[in-house]
Order: sequence, then structure tokens, then C-alpha cells
Amino acid sequence: MYTEFFGLKEKPFELTPSPRFLYLSESHKEALALLRYGVMEQKGFVLLTGEVGTGKTTVVHVLLSRLDKSVKCIYLSNPLLSTKDLLSYLAFSAFGRKVQFKSKVQFLVVFEEYLKRVSQHQRKFLMIIDEAQRLSFEMLEEIRLFSNLETDERKLVNIFLIGQPELNENLSDPRCRPLLQRISIRHHLAPLSLPETREYVATRLKVAGAEDPDFFFDKKVLKALHKYSSGYPRLINVLADNALLLAYSRGKKKVTAGMASGEERRR
Repeated sequence: MYTEFFGLKEKPFELTPSPRFLYLSESHKEALALLRYGVMEQKGFVLLTGEVGTGKTTVVHVLLSRLDKSVKCIYLSNPLLSTKDLLSYLAFSAFGRKVQFKSKVQFLVVFEEYLKRVSQHQRKFLMIIDEAQRLSFEMLEEIRLFSNLETDERKLVNIFLIGQPELNENLSDPRCRPLLQRISIRHHLAPLSLPETREYVATRLKVAGAEDPDFFFDKKVLKALHKYSSGYPRLINVLADNALLLAYSRGKKKVTAGMASGEERRR
């Protein structure tokens, strides 16, 4: 709607993740490095947490885009499954077809043989569970049992738990002590600092076609964006998009701090 008015090729602050708009803060870079290390060194359980909108899923997608074919990955974005559904999902993802098993024991025997074949061909198996804070204690225990699948030299399954800070609370429960003890790597994504917020906004505007990103958002506006978003990328997108829309509706080429904070919309 406002792109032509501002001389942009596309909207710079869409909520849908796009690799072209990728910006990684120091915390994101560290998270990405740790996740990659967890895969390549087959460290078993890895934990990544962060508040809503900090970019956890973005980091995961960047990781997946940079892994080669030696890594077989299963990505579970909806963890609200029963044990039976989880096993069926794993079987379909691993074997590429629906496979019926008479019991969980039979599944584990066949699945372990599959994982050993994967390992023998110098490949790695990775299971990523997003929104893991929604997993029940029963499911967390089921997932822990997969870590028992190993050889004398290495883990056969790498499991990444990605979730909001509540996941740490769940894992602190005595019922999760065996799982907590097996987590070898953990990282908490921090929100963007003010300088990082400036870089984030500038990156997205440049990709969208802005010749001078500072023209739209001066230092006062960026400070307001950082303050009212608390440095969370998703909220920065929402506030910045709304600010550009408000400026467009008023025929203004520059965004003010009031537009960025939402104060002018409430007048």
C-alpha cells in the first residue's frame, strides 16, 4: 500500500520470515554457532530458548538452510501429539511412507536399525522440536528415551528443543531431572540492543529498496522503536510497519517518534 509512496520495492517489515531480510545479532550468531556445533559433534540434547518474537524459529531455519545432505532432519513445529502420533510421524519422516508397528518396542527396534544405517553412511540424524514448552511431561520423557539410542562412540539422535522461557521451568521440574542432565548445550536468545535495532531496521529497509534508510527513521524514531518493542524483532516489525502506514496516511515522508510508539494513532 505504502511502498510506492516511499519509493520501496516491497514492504520491509513483513512478519513472514524471509532469508533475504536476514539479520543476525551477536546473540543470534552465537545461537546459530552452538546449534551447528551440536549437530556436527552429535552432542545429543541441545536447548534454545527465548521470549516470543526474539527469532528462535528464524535461527533454526537459517541452520537448516546451511546444513548439507549428510544431515537427515525432522522438524516438528506442532508438539501437541500423542506418543502414537509422534512415533507415526517419525516413521513416516524416516522411511518416507506409512509404516504400521504392533508396539512401541517394535518401532524402536526398527528405528534403531535405521539410525545405525544412517550413522554407518557417515550421516547424522537431527530432530528439532519447536514450541517445546508445550510438550507434556509424558512426551518429554518419551523424547528423552530416544537419547538412549546410541553406539559406543556417538549418539544416534540429536534432539533440539526450541521454546519459550517456560520450557526452562518445565525442565526444572523433578520429573524432568533425567532429561535436564542430558542437555549438553543451552542458549537463551537475548533481545536486540539499541545499536542492533538500528542495524536491523536499516538492513530491512535496504533490502526493500531504500536508498537512505536513515531518512525514514532517524535516531529518535529508532530509540522509540527499541523502547516500545523491548528489542524483540517481531514487535519491531509490527511497530515499524504501522508507523510507515500512519506516515503514508498523513502524507508524511518521514516517521516521527510518536508514530513509532503508537502515541499519534491514539490521538
